[in-house]
Parts: sequence; C-alpha cells; structure tokens
Amino acid sequence: MGLPTDVIRIRNRHKNKGFTLIELLIVVAIVGVLAVIAVVSVRRSLANAKSAEARNAVGAIGKAAARALEREVIESTGLAPGGSTAVTHRLCQTSNFVPGGASVSVPVGAKYQPNNAVGFDYHLNDGAPNGERIGWTCLKYEMTSPQSYCYHYISDAGLTSTGTYMRVRARGDLDGDGVIARFTLEGAILAVGDALCENRSKLIRQNAAW
Repeated sequence: MGLPTDVIRIRNRHKNKGFTLIELLIVVAIVGVLAVIAVVSVRRSLANAKSAEARNAVGAIGKAAARALEREVIESTGLAPGGSTAVTHRLCQTSNFVPGGASVSVPVGAKYQPNNAVGFDYHLNDGAPNGERIGWTCLKYEMTSPQSYCYHYISDAGLTSTGTYMRVRARGDLDGDGVIARFTLEGAILAVGDALCENRSKLIRQNAAW
C-alpha cells in the first residue's frame, strides 16, 4: 500500500529545498568582508614588523649620542707632572652613511649586511686620526645583523667644538615600490652643561630625498 499523495509532496518539497540566491549572496558578502579585514590586519602587522628595526636602531643611536656627550674629553697634548687641563664634553662628529659611505644608499626591497671590518661601514674611522671623535666610532655603535635601512648620524660638532644638535636618520624602501620610509630623531643641547635632549621622533613616508 503506497503513501498518500499529500505526504509524498511534503517529503519531496523538503528533499529539494536548498540555499536561495539571497542566502548565497549574504554568505559571499560576509566572506568578502572577513577577507578584507584579514588582509588589512596582515599588512599592518608586516609594516610594524618591518619598521621595528628602524625605530629600535634610531633610538639606540640617539642614546649612544647622549652617552658620548657625557664622556669627558681631554686634549691629547700631554700633561706635565702636577699640571692640569680643562675637561670638556662634545657631541660625536657626523658619521658616514651605512650603507653608502659618503652618500646615501637605500636598500631597495632588500637587506644589507654591514661589513664590520676595520675601515668599513660602522668601523670606517677606527684607528684614523681623531677617529675616536667621529661618527660610529665615537658613538661606539654598530649593527651586525642584515639591515633594511640606510643609517646616518649628523651633528654640528667639530674637533674642538662641542656642537649644539644631533640628528639620526633611517631611510628604507622595504617593498621596493619607490615609497621611502624615513625615521628621524633630533636632539639639541639647550644650554652649556645641559645633557642632550632628544626632542622629537617621527616617521615620514615620502618620495623626496633627505
């Protein structure tokens, strides 16, 4: 004996029921929104990770400049027994670019491995006349790991002048897209005897040169 016709129709109606077009569109829209959120989050995380090197390095170089200023400097002219001489404090003189030497050389979508042999990169002035007052040698700073940025330290100090300001710069093109990321930290001696005041740190994204 077969089932009644109305029961068969109800079963067939439930059996053939699927997703409607509207339901599918809603699902696709939700997936699309989630995908956009995920992409933005990943990009932000990658950007923060890539810029962490420059933020850390620029801060460390700024602290090295402050420590160098606190060191006592005595003119190397020699002292007679029982004699005395003035003790001064000076900022380190301007450094070379790393990489680049005499001019800026920004790693483009790549990392640069510093050459830490004497006479190169962070050790360019090691052993040179008055080298202990110049750049990275004076700052006692180096990077041993591959770096994504070009670093440069600038000051107006001279061999016999204290100097009044210093600036640290990091510049990189991590994605190789021509967009330059630049970190700058600046400090100034506000008065004679004052410690170095690191007064601003900023990140600028631009295409222009320094």
